[in-house]
Amino acid sequence: MFKFINILCLTFALSVSIFAQDQTDEYKKNEFYVGYSNQQIDSGNYRTTNGFQGSYVRNVHRYFGIKADVSGAYGNQTFNGSGTDTTSTPFTYRQKSNSSLYNFLGGVQVKNNASKARFKPFAHALAGVAVTREKFTIACTSANCPSGLNFSGNFTDKHFAMAFGGGLDIKINDKIDFRAIQVDYNPIFRGGGFWQHNFRLGIGIVFK
Repeated sequence: MFKFINILCLTFALSVSIFAQDQTDEYKKNEFYVGYSNQQIDSGNYRTTNGFQGSYVRNVHRYFGIKADVSGAYGNQTFNGSGTDTTSTPFTYRQKSNSSLYNFLGGVQVKNNASKARFKPFAHALAGVAVTREKFTIACTSANCPSGLNFSGNFTDKHFAMAFGGGLDIKINDKIDFRAIQVDYNPIFRGGGFWQHNFRLGIGIVFK
């Protein structure tokens, strides 16, 4: 009886050891992503910006990982306008702006990280901070200009942000996957009950 119990305990210990080894070997622990990002920014009408996105995932399980994500989107706009001064004399002006939007987010990712898997759909939920920076200039483009019309300035805002989405990775080899598509809903809370409903589209390379 004791011999049987000893054999059973030894078998259980070996099984646990083998299972733990399989869990260690069957998926990659680290994942780095870098790629192109197209961001649709909600500014009344959606405005297209271009930039980058990068992320790091520490996989704590074959299907779960802790994710850190950063993205940057950049865009330029030119607006031609007109108005009248205090004497009802018309004038025209041009406004130029250079804007950037950065997301610094963290959260969880769900994905089949098995080393042998070829197609790897994934989903993530992230939260953090969005930083908006904008530089602008306004210049009169007519002969008669109101005093003080020509000026320039800049501002920086920081707000709570989230990202919910996912995509598809395709295995190229043991070290590299191709991210064929990533789509995120990226809401930013601007304060006063106002949410900016942005979207991110991405494509790039995953290093394991």
